[in-house]
Amino acid sequence: MRLSELSHPNQLHGLSVAELEDIACQIRERHLQVVSTSGGHLGPGLGVVELTLALYQTLDLDIDKVVWDVGHQAYPHKLLTGRFNQFDTLRQEKGVAGYLKRSESKFDHFGAGHASTSISAALGMALGRDQKGESFKCVAVIGDGALTGGMALEAINHAGHLPKTPLLVVLNDNDMSISPPVGALSTYLNRMRLSPPVKFVSDSVQESVKNLPFMGDEISEELKSITGSVRRLAVPKVGAVFEELGFTYIGPIDGHNISQMIRTFETAHDIGGPVLVHVLTTKGKGYPFAEEDQVGYHAQSSFDLTTGKSLPSSKPKPPSYSKVFGQTLVKLCEQNSRVVGITAAMAEGTALNLLQKSIPDQYIDVGIAEQHAVTLAAGMACEGMKPVVAIYSTFLQRAYDQLIHDVGIQNLPVTFVLDRAGIVGADGPTHQGQYDISYLRSVPNFTVMAPKDEGELQRMLVTCLNHNGPTALRIPRGPGEGVILMEEGWELIKVGNGEILLEGDDLLIVAYGAMVSQAVITAELLRESGIISTVINARFLRPLDEELIHPLALRIGKVVTMEEGTLLGGFGSAVVESLSDSDIQASTLRIGIPDRLVDHASPQQSKETLSLTPVQMSKRIKQKFGWTKDEAVIINNKNSKI
Repeated sequence: MRLSELSHPNQLHGLSVAELEDIACQIRERHLQVVSTSGGHLGPGLGVVELTLALYQTLDLDIDKVVWDVGHQAYPHKLLTGRFNQFDTLRQEKGVAGYLKRSESKFDHFGAGHASTSISAALGMALGRDQKGESFKCVAVIGDGALTGGMALEAINHAGHLPKTPLLVVLNDNDMSISPPVGALSTYLNRMRLSPPVKFVSDSVQESVKNLPFMGDEISEELKSITGSVRRLAVPKVGAVFEELGFTYIGPIDGHNISQMIRTFETAHDIGGPVLVHVLTTKGKGYPFAEEDQVGYHAQSSFDLTTGKSLPSSKPKPPSYSKVFGQTLVKLCEQNSRVVGITAAMAEGTALNLLQKSIPDQYIDVGIAEQHAVTLAAGMACEGMKPVVAIYSTFLQRAYDQLIHDVGIQNLPVTFVLDRAGIVGADGPTHQGQYDISYLRSVPNFTVMAPKDEGELQRMLVTCLNHNGPTALRIPRGPGEGVILMEEGWELIKVGNGEILLEGDDLLIVAYGAMVSQAVITAELLRESGIISTVINARFLRPLDEELIHPLALRIGKVVTMEEGTLLGGFGSAVVESLSDSDIQASTLRIGIPDRLVDHASPQQSKETLSLTPVQMSKRIKQKFGWTKDEAVIINNKNSKI
């Protein structure tokens, strides 16, 4: 059977192992061809091809539910569920999403972009099934990296308390998340990987007991307990943690042996209650470059399949904001041993890998545990340390209570660097950093800021570390503005001080962060029509520079705010509220992301869709304030007021 002919995963039923292995080769071929051309997540999907085929061989996907954690590993799932022909549109505007999306396919049973959610969701489905008296299988597939997340452990704790609720958890153990996983649990799982399968010990003991005189085929609960104890003694601790939490543990098994996995999954389905099948896989399986560099090939931009090397950019770009942050933090750590960088399993993405390599003693990776990262930093701050927590804007949402309860209320000097703030592109709605402006505005005691360029980023980072209280610094994805960077000796910025970049009497534009450069371009376009603008780089969301903004708003009377974040409760709202509270009458226009989800597309395509390009913004401004495109009319109108 050709993979292109598959429109429903149930078509896998009845195929031989040899036929499934042939489809596995076709999946890898299509996967590599598309990702090498358009970019996307590579290693995770390559590692679960056989696992997906074996699991779907044992399920009826018309009724059974499979919840894939994160979605990085779900590309084979997409290829088996009718999306083969559209797969070359992966992560492109109006194309196949890079993550699971309920609206995209009936087989995407639960949307996922953040880690550690699958067991909770699958258990919820199982409880709903039981409540309605229905009968179908619920399966969660979770990676060992995602299992470090507290939410996954909470779900396991709950599921183990429900012995009559059938639930299958498949632990895809490739000894990786995006980076190598950290913590006691990952160390424990690694020992399990190196231990031989132990099911034969239990089987052997049970058969021996059955053959004793008068015992027969039935084994008492007491003797079942004894066989479990013998198994634990035979190979210490293998599976013991999960079994003590109420799961039946099976494994570890070879995640690339289809026939073995089919037999195992069939057995697991028949057991009843919560079952965990521990599957050992190789991230990047089948593509040597990805197997050898599992971090580098977790996700890739377009690359040459033959060499494995990324295709060169059409023109050189300035260093990314993330890289400038990482390099600057290394310098600051060299100067002060109390400065510590903290990541939640995103060392490469936040550029903290630079600190890890240079000064490992001042680097901490907590695993996929954002809540823990925030409160850990709070505890360190209590002891006089200067923690810098670097987390993507979208992931810091997961630790909102800790921001308030553990850092803000206690007014602790913790620095948060929110990477990937604003529009991020092909990862879609789950990863857009569009909410941090709104969710940080109300956190007590926080000072919140965003730089106009990478040079200002350096100054703001130093300002944060010298501030006696919690600070948050948002930085966008991608390259900086190309300004000249300093090696050291960065000047502090006075907290709450904005700056005027352009001066004019017709319009006041107050811009925040990445939108400052776009505000300047917009002002230049407006100048071509005779509209002369004052442009403010606000720098600070909290505290807002009211001493700078208020007199100008009062004098000019027309105010535009610009931000790369949601308009609901955002930067523009802060400015308008401030003007209202001071009884300043001005006509206002807030430009930002409206109340809608931003789907996967390139950042430029998203900005065009949202009318956030300078050309579009200049047109919106003219329409708002009644200015026509005719320069002469505008000038005459201005002269008539004199």
